[in-house]
Amino acid sequence: MRIVIAEDLLLLREGMVRLLTETGHDVVAAVGTAAELLDAVDEHHPDLSVIDVRLPPGFRDEGLRAALRIRSADPDAKVLIVSQYVERAYAADLLADGRGGVGYLLKDRVTALDDFLDAVDRVAAGGTAMDPEVVRQLFARSRDHGLDGLTAREREVLGLMAQGLSNSAICDALVLAPVSVEKHITNIFAKLDLPPAADAHRRVRAVLTYLNAA
Repeated sequence: MRIVIAEDLLLLREGMVRLLTETGHDVVAAVGTAAELLDAVDEHHPDLSVIDVRLPPGFRDEGLRAALRIRSADPDAKVLIVSQYVERAYAADLLADGRGGVGYLLKDRVTALDDFLDAVDRVAAGGTAMDPEVVRQLFARSRDHGLDGLTAREREVLGLMAQGLSNSAICDALVLAPVSVEKHITNIFAKLDLPPAADAHRRVRAVLTYLNAA
């Protein structure tokens, strides 16, 4: 997998380069600013970009805005956002097009190597990867938007969907049979008024509904 990294902290950036390289990936560029990120993506057309939200010079949302520009220019671009904080609007903006291929991890999660590598693979494959802490905080603040009609178990399932887990992974996490998970997901789609469509597309729309409820 060909990867571009945009992270202003040199130690973290070099650490990600080393980890990804040692696990068989090709880091084609590792940069520290949003401008360099855009140039690197334009030059290399990577399979995935790993992007810090706050980059020089303003350290506000330069990384996010660069990620949105990348996605706007190339609908198939995959981006994994890393941040020190839970910033719901950022995740919602990236998921708003319903295409998938996006992730949001807190930087603490990057040091959990298996979780980070799993998120890299999941997002590059077109799925979503949401940090469990992001999911926890968003659910704690959710209101209406159809979510009030979900049962406690359906909320659990949707929370795991928001993390990007597959049906089989949800089965393992909740110790449920595949048919039970499928039933819960069908009920979620119905209660959120998501008509039949490609399953992956509906999953992203369900997660987006959940994010917008925070």
